[in-house]
Amino acid sequence: MSSIDETKQFVPLNIAVLTVSDTRSLADDKSGATLADRLTAAGHHLAAREIIVDDVDAIRVIIKRWIADEGVDAIITTGGTGFTGRDVTPEAIEPLFEKRMDGFSIAFHMLSHAKIGTSTVQSRATAGVAGATFIFCLPGSPGACRDAWDGILAAQLDYRTRPCNFVEIMPRLDEHLRRPKAQGASA
Repeated sequence: MSSIDETKQFVPLNIAVLTVSDTRSLADDKSGATLADRLTAAGHHLAAREIIVDDVDAIRVIIKRWIADEGVDAIITTGGTGFTGRDVTPEAIEPLFEKRMDGFSIAFHMLSHAKIGTSTVQSRATAGVAGATFIFCLPGSPGACRDAWDGILAAQLDYRTRPCNFVEIMPRLDEHLRRPKAQGASA
């Protein structure tokens, strides 16, 4: 089990929240509000919050903008992870991943199964890294967002979590993009 190392200082992240829905507005977006409330209560900063329709190109425009924004450390989406014709969040975002985070989906489904049983198979929750930005795609229900935040993200986005967490590896996420040093160059 993970634990919090109280000798380390909390490092607030800038986290953007995107709700993918054809029917929600900010006034009735309970899932986006759940995520925004929980991440700010934990001490992080809400870098941005938007709602976009279930459309691959529209979703990618926002996600690519946030990936390119140095002021966004992580992105959490809610909605569009089901199986209906309009559920296209994984199709929109997974091609942007440089690295896929298969363990997130497994952990999410384990948590979800404990709460809703086999109905968890109706979610295509996914996560990955793109442009040194963590991206987590959650189902559109407030309960699923609450479970994912409380059960996975709150700990993994906290620098004090031991034995390991996402924050401590953030400085190395883009190391593959850096040019190698010339032979014989000094550090």
